[in-house]
Amino acid sequence: MEQHQMWREALAKIELDLSRPSFLMWFQETDIMHIENGVATVFVPNSFVREWLQNKYHKTILHALRGITSEIKDIAYVIGKPQGNTGTISASFGIKDALKRKRPFSAYGGDEETTPFKDLTVNPITNLNPRYTFATFVVGSFNELAHAAAQSIIKNPGLSYNPFFIYGGVGLGKTHLIQAIGNEVLANNPAVKIRYVPSERYMGEIVDALRNQEMQKLKEKYREVDVLIMDDIQFVARTEKMQEEFFHTFNTLYERNKQIIISSDRPPHAIATLEERLRSRFEGGMIADVGMPDFETRLLILKMKVDSKKINIPEEVLVYLADTIKTNIRELEGALNKVIVASKLSNAPLDAETARRSIAAHLAAPKKFISIKKIIKTVADFYEIEERDLVHRSRKHEVVKPRQIAMYLMREELKTSYPSIGDKFGGRDHTTAIHSCEKITRDLLTNSELEEEIRAIRERIFFDRSVA
Repeated sequence: MEQHQMWREALAKIELDLSRPSFLMWFQETDIMHIENGVATVFVPNSFVREWLQNKYHKTILHALRGITSEIKDIAYVIGKPQGNTGTISASFGIKDALKRKRPFSAYGGDEETTPFKDLTVNPITNLNPRYTFATFVVGSFNELAHAAAQSIIKNPGLSYNPFFIYGGVGLGKTHLIQAIGNEVLANNPAVKIRYVPSERYMGEIVDALRNQEMQKLKEKYREVDVLIMDDIQFVARTEKMQEEFFHTFNTLYERNKQIIISSDRPPHAIATLEERLRSRFEGGMIADVGMPDFETRLLILKMKVDSKKINIPEEVLVYLADTIKTNIRELEGALNKVIVASKLSNAPLDAETARRSIAAHLAAPKKFISIKKIIKTVADFYEIEERDLVHRSRKHEVVKPRQIAMYLMREELKTSYPSIGDKFGGRDHTTAIHSCEKITRDLLTNSELEEEIRAIRERIFFDRSVA
C-alpha cells in the first residue's frame, strides 16, 4: 500500500477514538515521510505537536498503523513538511469530505447519513458549531440542573452564574450544551464577542505565540471577549505555564463581568494538578454535573435522531438500543448508525434481532478490556499521578486515596482476592486491602464527591479501550 494512503487509513481509525477538536488540533498537517526498517517517520508541523503525539497518542498511532500493516514496529516524529506534491493530508479531511457529500456531523460526533446540509459550518470567528442548539438538546434528570443554569446564563451573561463549570463523563453532551449557550447568546445579540476553544487548542496557541513573540496579541484575543467557553479544562492543568496564562485571562474577564464557561471530565477538586488559586475561582461560581441518561431520555434521543434522518425505524429497535446502551449518548447514536448501515448492506428488515447482531461485537468489547492493569492505569491517569507511586510503597499523601480506590475497584469489578490485591500494591498485607475497600465503601455512603469520582473512573475503565 502507498504510504500516504496508509496514513489516510490510519487517521480514519484514529479519528473514531478522539473528540473532533482533539483530532483537528493534533493531527492536522501530518503525514508519513517514509517507512524504513519497520520505523514509520511522521511529519509534524511543530515541536509542541511532536511532543504531544509522542507522549499522549503514540500508542494510538502505532496501533492504527499496525492494524493496516504488521511491518510497522515503531514511529519517529520529525518537524517539517513534505517537499512537492507528496500527498500531505490535512486531518480535517473528514469535515471537507462531509461538506462535499453534503452530510453534516452529528451533534455528538460522527458523520450522519441522510440529513441535507444547510450551511452548518463552524463559525470562524467564534469557533461555535451551529449544529449545537437547544432545539436538539434532550433534557432529562441527568442534566436538568446544568440545563437550567444554562438558560439563566443566556438571559444574563456574566451576571447569573459566573464562572459556570460543567463536568461529566465522555459522550454525555457537555460540548453540545456549552456551545448551545454560545449560539443562543449570539442569536439574541449578534454584537456579543464569543469565543469557544478546546483547551488543547488554547495550549497550542500559547506555544505558537511564545515562539513567535506574539503573546500580547494572544492575550488581547481572549481578554476582549464577552463570553469565553473553554472545553476540557483538565488539560490546561497539566503545565504551570498554561495555568498561569489562563489564570490571568480568567481574572481579567471576571473583573469585567464577562461570562466564563468551562467544561471538564471531573469536578475541580478532582483535578489533581490544578492550582489552588484556579480551583477556588472555579468553585466560586456554579458547578453542575451531567450524569448518565435514564431509559426514557435515551429513547427520546434516539427518536429525535431518527426524525432528523427522516427514516422509519420500528419502535422495538429503538427500545432495544435504549435498553442496551446505557452510559454514553455518543455510543448510543453510534449504535443506531451501525444498525442502519447493517440493515442497508444486508437488505434485511430492521428489527430487534438485526440490531442485536449489528452491535454484538460492540457489546462484547468492554468486558475484554477490563483488567487489573487497566484499573491501575485509569486511576493513576484520573488523579494524574505516576503508576509506580500508586503500586509501590510510596508514602506520598496524594497517593493514599487513589490507591484505596484502585483496591476497591479491583474488588468490586474483578472480585480479586484481598491477598492478590495486596500483592499488586507492593506486597502489602491482605488486611491493608480489606481496610481500603471497607473505607471506600463507608465513605461512599456520605461523600457525594467521592461517588462522582468513582463513577467517572468506572466510565473510563469500561469505555476507554486504549489500554487492555
